[in-house]
Amino acid sequence: MKLVMVFMLASIPICCYASGSGCNAMDNAIAQTIDGNVTLEEYHEVIKSYTALPYDKTAVEKFKQCFNDQSAETLDNVNVMVQAIYDSEECSSY
Repeated sequence: MKLVMVFMLASIPICCYASGSGCNAMDNAIAQTIDGNVTLEEYHEVIKSYTALPYDKTAVEKFKQCFNDQSAETLDNVNVMVQAIYDSEECSSY
C-alpha cells in the first residue's frame, strides 16, 4: 500500500504536462486531494471514474486520509510545492 502512495505522489510532477495543457480534471483531483476539508465521501465523488477496482479505492482512501491527517501548514506547503512544479521550467516548456 505504501508503494501505491509513493507512485501517486511521484505522478504529481508528471501531471504538470496535463495541467499545462489545461486538464481541469487533473487539477481538480490534485486540489481535492490536498484540501484537508474534503471528506472521503466527497473525494470519492471527484475520483470515482478513476478508481474502478476495489484495491484502487482502498489505496486512494488511504492516500487521501494521509492528507486529511496533516496540519494546515503542511497542506499549505504541499500546495506551494505543487505550484512550484507547475511553474517550473520543465513544465512550462511543454
